[in-house]
Amino acid sequence: MSIKVGITLISILLLCTTTASAQGRKLLHTTNEFSAYSPITNDGICKTLVETQGYKCEEHTVTTNDGYILSLQRIPTGRSGKKADKPPVLLQHGLFCNAVVWLFNSPEESLGFILADNGFDVWLANGRGTKYSTGHTSLTPNYMAYWDWSWDELASYDLPASVEYVFHHTGQKLHYAGHSQGTLVAFVALSQGKLLNMLRSTALLSPIAHLNMISSELTKVIAELFLANDVYWLGVREIDPNAKVVTKFVDGICFISNLNCGDVVTLLTGPNCCINSSRVDSYIDQPTATKNFIHLSQMIRTGQIAKYDYVYEAQNMLHYGQGVPPTYDMTKIPKEFPLFISYGGKDYLSDVQDVKVLLNDLNNHDAGKLVVLYKDEYAHLDFIGAFDAKQVVYDSMITFYNSN
Repeated sequence: MSIKVGITLISILLLCTTTASAQGRKLLHTTNEFSAYSPITNDGICKTLVETQGYKCEEHTVTTNDGYILSLQRIPTGRSGKKADKPPVLLQHGLFCNAVVWLFNSPEESLGFILADNGFDVWLANGRGTKYSTGHTSLTPNYMAYWDWSWDELASYDLPASVEYVFHHTGQKLHYAGHSQGTLVAFVALSQGKLLNMLRSTALLSPIAHLNMISSELTKVIAELFLANDVYWLGVREIDPNAKVVTKFVDGICFISNLNCGDVVTLLTGPNCCINSSRVDSYIDQPTATKNFIHLSQMIRTGQIAKYDYVYEAQNMLHYGQGVPPTYDMTKIPKEFPLFISYGGKDYLSDVQDVKVLLNDLNNHDAGKLVVLYKDEYAHLDFIGAFDAKQVVYDSMITFYNSN
């Protein structure tokens, strides 16, 4: 890290440290003193967002191999009450989101409801640490150990747990749809040949894989600051976009970097064309691990899709048996596996140039097994929240599912 960046980070941290979260000061906790939280609450997704629209809904939980208790919601029928006669579909949200993003709009505009009304058995996943997946077999979110993970663990534990649960519960292979970080975990799993025996196909919206061409200036500045792990080692293990400390941190970055941050969401995601402006902030309101944010920052800086870099060679040797983190090779995704990829020309996170590198990785994919849909006017959040996403993206996606 350069001296300039180091001074900048320290300056920004001085704005934030007085309000650092409580869990950052606690010791690692690994006993069974606390029981897991129940994700089935009075304000659960089924009760507040699905049943209120006239759909049946089921709450499920699955425990990952590393102890996180995740919630899944199932919409087994369309609004008409007709039972699903098509395969299950698992929807996986992106960073700072949960499954609510698939249900925010009206039933005619929200992917979760659209799929159910088209006869699919819809399952909604909620990643660890988000509102409906705070449970753990031995930890609570108040402890630092709870937040010791990055997207690597999401790919290695959360995704397999959710896919396996739906597969065994329904007895059918399933389709998958991911947005943003939800595409990254799928790419990683597929590149290792995992889950192929349980998946029919995968739809990837605003794909995240190669990130070094990212066009958001604010994101690039944040990535530069987070590379050095300073925030993590100061004990701040959770990043909650609603927390005052995060707001102050972003304000500090904007001030020191001379960025006009009147609309932070647009600076991060791009000018979303077709979302209700009053709802934009609601799409980015869930916490994530600081380690996860650092890991994504490493991808932006290095241009590599690799495991978490512990910076020190000895630490990497301890975790991986080598001095540098192992990389993931997107060319190893089986060429016969059906992929649907949709990306936008205004997306600051899933940058067009980065997606082109990804598509080059897939240039040997079997004919007819790779469908690519480009929408010039779409930015990052349009793929999950645009009022016209059904006509622009989802109808083609459903056609893809029906053919696989």
